[in-house]
Amino acid sequence: MSAQKIALAQINPLLGDLAGNAQRIHKAALEGFNQGAKLVVTPELSLTGYPPEDLLLRPAFIEAAQTQLAQLTQQLSQYPDLTVIVGHPKKSTSGLQNYASVLRNGKVIAGYAKQELPNHEVFDEVRYFVPGNEPCVFECDSISYGLILCEDAWHSGPEKQAHAAGAKILLVSNASPYHLQKGALRIDVLRAHIEQTNMPLVYVNAVGGQDELVFDGGSFALDKSGKLAMSMPRFETGLGIVSINAAGELTKGQICPPLSVEAQAYQALVLGVRDYVTKNRFPGVIIGLSGGVDSALVLAIAVDALGADKVRAVMMASRYTADISWIDARELAKNLGVQYDEIPISGPVDALEQSLAEQFKGMPVDATEENIQARVRGTLLMALSNKTGRLVLTTGNKSEMAVGYCTLYGDMAGGFAVIKDIAKTLVYRLCDYRNSIQPVIPERILTRAPSAELRPDQRDQDSLPSYEVLDGIVERYTEQNQSIEQIIAAGFDPESVEKVTRLIKLNEYKRRQAPPGVRVTTKAFGRDWRYPITSQFRV
Repeated sequence: MSAQKIALAQINPLLGDLAGNAQRIHKAALEGFNQGAKLVVTPELSLTGYPPEDLLLRPAFIEAAQTQLAQLTQQLSQYPDLTVIVGHPKKSTSGLQNYASVLRNGKVIAGYAKQELPNHEVFDEVRYFVPGNEPCVFECDSISYGLILCEDAWHSGPEKQAHAAGAKILLVSNASPYHLQKGALRIDVLRAHIEQTNMPLVYVNAVGGQDELVFDGGSFALDKSGKLAMSMPRFETGLGIVSINAAGELTKGQICPPLSVEAQAYQALVLGVRDYVTKNRFPGVIIGLSGGVDSALVLAIAVDALGADKVRAVMMASRYTADISWIDARELAKNLGVQYDEIPISGPVDALEQSLAEQFKGMPVDATEENIQARVRGTLLMALSNKTGRLVLTTGNKSEMAVGYCTLYGDMAGGFAVIKDIAKTLVYRLCDYRNSIQPVIPERILTRAPSAELRPDQRDQDSLPSYEVLDGIVERYTEQNQSIEQIIAAGFDPESVEKVTRLIKLNEYKRRQAPPGVRVTTKAFGRDWRYPITSQFRV
């Protein structure tokens, strides 16, 4: 047997853009063919994008996908003996299946229906698909390949089934969403399977943002001993090549160095913002700049994602805004080269307070007056959005969203919540990471005590535990599903634990109205977190 090459097509599909995705697959196939590859593997549901959600319930969508697949099959026939694996939904006698077709010389020579349908975290494939039960093994240049899809690789059954059917190398086609531990976890799980079969594998993952989800690429190959034979960059599209020697073994190729947690999270946020804005054809974004750390991070991410010319920052000072806030905001905007405007809110706030004076007569000043300021800012930003077509990026972090330290129709008003899954302590680390590349965020923004600046001398910690404590409780309660007793046993103050968990429950109604945002943890508020608003259960 002669040496053989497999091309890993790490593409960024646009969900529902069937013709465009077919072109992306075709382009990858041509590039692989020109580099001498005999086999090109694309991600799961590469023809439609992932996850199509309720589009899968539309017969017209399924029919259009089948038509596009037939056209693509014929287009690829111009590359003699090139085998291309394409993911798509397929109707069967038992129902709709998450399917992958093996195309060669204008024909579908084999196919595979996903067996393990994920129905956890962000996945609900059981809603749409019926599982397959047969292996897929096909020959390409005298090598027998087994094919499975994404979740199948997290279970031993499909791989063993392919191996028993004669597969010598396993191909895994994926649309695997990112979270902070996902990269290492994938490799650990697959190495454990290799120990059972001694079968090398090639893992191909999609790239790109799809609403809240980010697909991080990072495609790789493991040899029969579980060692990394090659790996591709994360958060980037590209074509990778895996070589197989005459003995049918994977040979070592280029291996990309691992990324730090901060680099991963930052690149995920940049990719998520870029794809949400560009795939939905917004001409740019608008950000309310406060002089604080959260809006500073969001502004830096937006510029890195879209370019300074597509980003506009607006500083809306109130009577409580410290001079250092607008000074730091001006410096940050200048460092990043964005359009910067200042719109004072004292006039609209005074007018609203005067209009409500009779209604509020005899009542003490409280959070109501603070929220009026936040809502004036939200109204101004949304007016600018309406007039320009630009998308408002909100700046609230996960710590605030967890306990409701945010204002409905105020700082929560906008179209995309960039850092809604980023804890406050991680916000600071990401700012440090960004400054390590180029120092654009003024140091004082990172060192001053965080404040909403909605009343005199206000500090976040007047209302909340320290962010180190708050983030620790939120992570254990929401992401690790620990009980109150377990959190207290871990050393957290019982009063703080009771307060934080109570606030998490009370503010579900706020989070339900928040914009979508990038998911980076194992349980983000939104797709992962599905708690009822109306509930009397208490621990």
